[in-house]
Amino acid sequence: MEKRECPGCAMEVDADAEVCPICGYEFPKQSLGMKIMVWLMVILLLAWLLI
Repeated sequence: MEKRECPGCAMEVDADAEVCPICGYEFPKQSLGMKIMVWLMVILLLAWLLI
């Protein structure tokens, strides 16, 4: 399972955790629109590099 570092306490927590079980830090949720925009930018960058 993937892990990520909590910015509140620097402990490794599950990547899908919404709240750190150690310190209670609430991870911000990424909206679907933001995820789509990021993937679109990656695809456009790769297309630009390959041309």
